[in-house]
Amino acid sequence: MKNKNKQQQPTALIHARVIDPETKRDELGGIFIENGLIADIGPHLAKNAPDGAQVVDCAGQIVCPGLIDMLVFTGEPGEEHRETLATASRAAAAGGVTTIISMPNTDPVIDEVALVDFFERRARDTAITNVHVMAAMTKGLKGQEMTEIGLLKEAGAIAFTNGKNSVANAQVMRRLLTYGRDFNALMVHYTEDPDLRGNGVMNEGEVSARLGLPGIPTLAESIMLARDMRLVTDTGARYHAATISCRDSLELIRRSKGQKLKVSAGVSINHLTLNENDIGPYRTFCKVRPPLRSEEDRRAMIEGLSDGAIDVIVSAHDPKDAEVKRQPFAEAAYGAIGVETLLPAALRLYHNEEIDLITLLATMTVNPANILGLETGRLKVGTPADLTVFDPNTPWIIDRDLLQSRSKNSAFDAAKVQGRVSKTFVNGECVFSYENAAPTFHSNLY
Repeated sequence: MKNKNKQQQPTALIHARVIDPETKRDELGGIFIENGLIADIGPHLAKNAPDGAQVVDCAGQIVCPGLIDMLVFTGEPGEEHRETLATASRAAAAGGVTTIISMPNTDPVIDEVALVDFFERRARDTAITNVHVMAAMTKGLKGQEMTEIGLLKEAGAIAFTNGKNSVANAQVMRRLLTYGRDFNALMVHYTEDPDLRGNGVMNEGEVSARLGLPGIPTLAESIMLARDMRLVTDTGARYHAATISCRDSLELIRRSKGQKLKVSAGVSINHLTLNENDIGPYRTFCKVRPPLRSEEDRRAMIEGLSDGAIDVIVSAHDPKDAEVKRQPFAEAAYGAIGVETLLPAALRLYHNEEIDLITLLATMTVNPANILGLETGRLKVGTPADLTVFDPNTPWIIDRDLLQSRSKNSAFDAAKVQGRVSKTFVNGECVFSYENAAPTFHSNLY
């Protein structure tokens, strides 16, 4: 948490459309910030600010809780040429994301207490947003030997994951879930059977056959998820499916929630707004994991968001440099950046009338906050003033060269979108503003 107790000049955001997905608030009003916390909120602040407050006129733009991105890969430590915590946080702030949850896929892997401590200190020193880390479930992410779940949680790990390496051994996974239950730790799993995935590089189907590329069946995802649901039933653990991508997986999540299991699920923005056809002429920026699925599966993911079966939208931000992306499709690395474009890409669903705005924002604010046990993600007096100010209707074209991430592998490069962040506040301090067609960062505040 960034300097939560720092003395600040009181700030009033006035003339705003205030949206709080937790309470369903959607009204013209304002927010008063004092000492990094939300001190007041309501329609009485629409035009008038308390005496002595710095005034920010939002000109009718939306103010909502800062976004929380539950799935972000960074290169630090070990692969800083891909991304650092500093550049990842700048990209996050530019996209209205005030909290990023970093994966343990680093070099070395975050699988020891000392590495969790190093990561948190490095984030405090260099990042302009809040950064939390998920520790590795297994040593080296190899899926064989468990890490010290209790000690890692005590050191500050917010949850546990094996990154994008599924734990194929059912006995190891059962032990992990049992220990997770005993320590009340959230276990986050990417579900993909490595044998069924084989040498596939995109979704198995008519498009992969036409392109002459080996396919990955949806069964590779759903069969692993089905196994996990049986293990969750057996252990009673808290479980989060990191990114589902097909209708069969959605039905498994629905069934498990109906059985009152402690289960939640996420979906990446890529699988909500793109499908296998977007690969087009072998676009490697669209080579992601899980692979982009069929249009039918994409629509199923939107259905799951609308009815609450899917809880969270993530960016699955995974920076890769040009050397590993400018390859033939079958040989190119998986991954696309996305933390900065998460909100404008998600707003496509709203503008296309596929989901209402409050439900959409809930999947990137209060829902991940509740799953992770964070006090942010909501507009409530006394909570940290992590806020996003944005105009949902501003049109712009995404230019990968202007994005803040150190890597430029955006699946949305050259895409036309509506919705741009104008200001981002972390603990009451403005860390990013977009004025006069230029971004400005305020990292000196920390």
